[in-house]
Amino acid sequence: MTTRQLHLNAFLMNTGHHEASWRLPESDPYAHVELSHYVGLARIAERGTFDSLFLADGPQLWGNLAQRPAGALEPLTLLTALATATEHIGLIATASTSYNSPYNLARRFASLDIVSGGRAGWNIVTTAGAEAARNFGLAGEPPHAERYARAAEFLEVSRKLWDSWEDDAIVADKAAGVWGDDRKIHPPRHQGTYFGVDGALNVPRTPQGYPLLVQAGSSEDGKAFAARYAEAVFTAQQTLADAQAFYADLKSRTRAAGRDPGHLKVLPGIVPVLGSTEAEARAAEQLLEDHIVYEHGVGRLESLLQLPAGTLRLDGPLPADLPPESAVEGAKSRYTLVVELARRERLTVRQLVGRLGGGRGHLTFAGTPEQVADEIETWFTQGAADGFNIMPAVLPSGLEAFVEHVVPLLRARGLLRTAYGPRQTLRERYGLPRPTNQYLTSASAPALV
Repeated sequence: MTTRQLHLNAFLMNTGHHEASWRLPESDPYAHVELSHYVGLARIAERGTFDSLFLADGPQLWGNLAQRPAGALEPLTLLTALATATEHIGLIATASTSYNSPYNLARRFASLDIVSGGRAGWNIVTTAGAEAARNFGLAGEPPHAERYARAAEFLEVSRKLWDSWEDDAIVADKAAGVWGDDRKIHPPRHQGTYFGVDGALNVPRTPQGYPLLVQAGSSEDGKAFAARYAEAVFTAQQTLADAQAFYADLKSRTRAAGRDPGHLKVLPGIVPVLGSTEAEARAAEQLLEDHIVYEHGVGRLESLLQLPAGTLRLDGPLPADLPPESAVEGAKSRYTLVVELARRERLTVRQLVGRLGGGRGHLTFAGTPEQVADEIETWFTQGAADGFNIMPAVLPSGLEAFVEHVVPLLRARGLLRTAYGPRQTLRERYGLPRPTNQYLTSASAPALV
């Protein structure tokens, strides 16, 4: 029995990750804006002793209203509500470094970390797409490299802000009439390429020091950023070999950046479709695929591939003359994954849209609970993953089925905790140290005993 255990994150997306999930009789097409829906999902994931749950986000209206439930509650607001409905599970929100300011965002994450007792995480995104840029008065999206340069400075400023209070800055000495020690406040006084931030944060240092830092880009810029900053990486690979190569590369980059590779957890996405038999699982997968409206999928694929509308033909292959990843300014790594999937398996556009309908490029796996557990164990033990981003095709039933039928198998194999231990921060659950305050001087540091 291994002592190393899986990290499981529940990636929650309205009625499920499959684009046609809302069309099933069991689905509530209004669930994406119902707090009770997310409270129920969070409690199911907590029953399965997941490390964390995660909400994606972007500062634009995704897709079109005909395709699937659109619009989303702002994740930090929603997760603050979920913090009061749960006790253990981590709460990871997506927020963009391209369309936020460090002071306000650092304050919101610090507030969530305090309200939740140290369970906050930040999925750091640079936000691709001209639609989002135009919502902020820009003619087009900034270049890929510039977005990552801004993200690096954004994170450096945020860490200065989270460290701007020493842990013992609050004295609370009623007799002396002294509430706090101004000497233990450290304004960043930051002037950089993208940001100027002068004063200290108006929220004390949090239980975790700062939230768990998560990243999801797999381009060259994304991997360089992850190696320098990330503590968990959400990624997408279709094959074990590709996942092993990504895992080894990222761990190597992390070591080269002077960090402990064990302090970065790699969590590929998996869309499990379960059945009591393999045939039953395949039938459930086919039912979802039968509900895809292919015209929507083609439009989304043309947007990803940066092709003019009307370029793709459903029963033909992808064009042979697609540009290389280096020419793409949007989601570079997802572009490459989709093109390679289509080329490797010689898929028609119709087949490719069907494959992407469930997980947008993440591994979709239909099978029995034992087969899903076997796949997870193989990737985990063969150098491809430290855990998984669980992406149920249909919610809440897919998450419920995973917790009821797959989680017990993972526990029996010694791969997953059977219960939460004493109350831990999210950072502790990921086996990470609490960050030392960068402003802490040797004179103010507590004596070692």
